[in-house]
Amino acid sequence: MRSSNHLIGVLNFTTFLLSIPILGGGIWLSSRANNTDCLKFLQWPLIVIGASIMVVSLAGFAGACYRNTFLMWVYLFVMFFIIAALIGFIIFAYAVTDKGSGRGLVNQAYKDYYLDDYSGWLKDRVADNSYWRKIASCVRDSKVCKKMDRTVNGVPETADMFYNRKLNSVESGCCKPPTECGYAYVNETFWTTGGGLVGTNPDCSMWNNDQQELCYSCNSCKAGVLANIRKSWRKVSVINIVVLIILVIFYVIGCAAFRNNRRIDNDEPYGEARMTKAQPSHFQL
Repeated sequence: MRSSNHLIGVLNFTTFLLSIPILGGGIWLSSRANNTDCLKFLQWPLIVIGASIMVVSLAGFAGACYRNTFLMWVYLFVMFFIIAALIGFIIFAYAVTDKGSGRGLVNQAYKDYYLDDYSGWLKDRVADNSYWRKIASCVRDSKVCKKMDRTVNGVPETADMFYNRKLNSVESGCCKPPTECGYAYVNETFWTTGGGLVGTNPDCSMWNNDQQELCYSCNSCKAGVLANIRKSWRKVSVINIVVLIILVIFYVIGCAAFRNNRRIDNDEPYGEARMTKAQPSHFQL
């Protein structure tokens, strides 16, 4: 009995430690929601799951330490649903970030982003005008475009230097016009029409050199935000999958140890069934 309790206690404490990267991933997504990702609801399921694992693990640990069978039973019961919720969350995260990536450009290190390359629930939510206004305001307030300014020995960088920069998806989609529009580079966030627009992309006419406008209303900006969310969620999902595999293994071991405790409590010898076949009665005439 004591060895089984020790095993369950160790498993619960390890499960408690495993909740930390899940909770940390949710907090990391929350921090990004305040600057570049700007979607402030996707991180909450992850934070709730991480916090739930942490609380339930502590309950199981207390049950093992004090030999409280009820707490251990509650731990196994609730943990089953938490694992199911984590599986559902991982599937959802991959489903909504399944498609979409930037398009490579000739002689330029960065990529351009197009909303048509994305599909599904997340795209529809981001592209919704009422919701996009909040996201665009968040991106603008994060000053991500202003932070693009770069000088070399006090002199603004040249067009060739800018074209060799590896911009992230938000910088490329929101802070400059799409390359196909044919704008001429002046600085990172100021472009002129030069010889005239050559692109048919609706974003070409939406670009504005006003630093409060830029391309925040462009579909390329929406695509850039989606690409950033996809990248963030894929990173977190890898950690969640590793934690999930370990949780399932520990859960199976915990169930076996719990059954062993119940067997000992019932004074059942190992390997003997609780019910045995009754011997036939003998009648004497």
